[in-house]
Amino acid sequence: MEKVDSLTRRLKAPPGPAPTQRLLIVKTSSLGDIVHALPAATDLRRERPGFELEWLAEEAFRDLPALHPGIARVLPCAVRRWRRNLLAPTTRREVAALKREVRAAQYSAVLDLQGLLKSAWLSSLARVPVHGYDRGSVREPLAGLAYSHRHAVPRGLHAVERNRRLAAAAFGYTIEGSPDYGLAVAPEPAAGSYLVCLHASSREDKCWPVERWRKLLRELHKQQLRCVLPWGNAGERRRAEEIAAACKSAQVLRAMSLAELASLLAGAVATIGVDTGLVHLAAAVDCPVIALYLASDPGLTGVCAGRAPAVNLGGPDQLPRVEAVLAEFARLRSGAA
Repeated sequence: MEKVDSLTRRLKAPPGPAPTQRLLIVKTSSLGDIVHALPAATDLRRERPGFELEWLAEEAFRDLPALHPGIARVLPCAVRRWRRNLLAPTTRREVAALKREVRAAQYSAVLDLQGLLKSAWLSSLARVPVHGYDRGSVREPLAGLAYSHRHAVPRGLHAVERNRRLAAAAFGYTIEGSPDYGLAVAPEPAAGSYLVCLHASSREDKCWPVERWRKLLRELHKQQLRCVLPWGNAGERRRAEEIAAACKSAQVLRAMSLAELASLLAGAVATIGVDTGLVHLAAAVDCPVIALYLASDPGLTGVCAGRAPAVNLGGPDQLPRVEAVLAEFARLRSGAA
């Protein structure tokens, strides 16, 4: 009789809240690619509030998705480092540890926003349904074979739009509004106003000539603007020093972490930079941006504005002129952009 009464009480009880579903987003690199995926996470948090989002990223970039309040946890991986030492005992141990951690999390699903063989392999570690691009949409066609759910997304779209559409198709909602990167970054508490010049890229063909940077800094100095130049390695520091030597008000910064750079960009009057991950991060923290393109198509991977304006200049085999940069900067400052 007690069992019958207990069953009756359970049947009459009001339904409780739906159980939280844990979703793993796989977008491991590079810096700009991770920035382009952030609006999809914002959409998911808004449209599917019952999801708890976690993110798998390369160890060098783990601090970036952690700046998004909607990401509960970031799991680091080291595929770039593992590739150099595939047979090393440390590599095997680290891969095994990641596999255990991913499976222990008991995700409901995985969303692979990368579309590469490496991301498909990482997604498969969870042994749960994996959502990804279909064969006509994915960057590496063999990766699509690893997905249990494949979704068609036109390849000619900007990377931000592709990520948002894939997430929407995977979890059944409609995209609304402009991209929201969702980052929570406090501006750098620096004295006075400053403009960030992102002069370096891992690819030399993406770099704007030093002499053009020097001419730009001299012109900005006439406008009483202080230009600051970050760097990430010894070669970039030498380049920054060579550029800054042409302008007494320019400042070569100390080495900074990714989180510190995000704060620096958030507090700037504007950012002028070549096609590099940090120029996309500047847009994500609502800094006005002028991006300089010399070797890639800004229609596919150009800076995508958040709440602040962004301008993409140049393109493959094009070399933006200093005068064009100054004209766009004048428009940004006047609010006309």
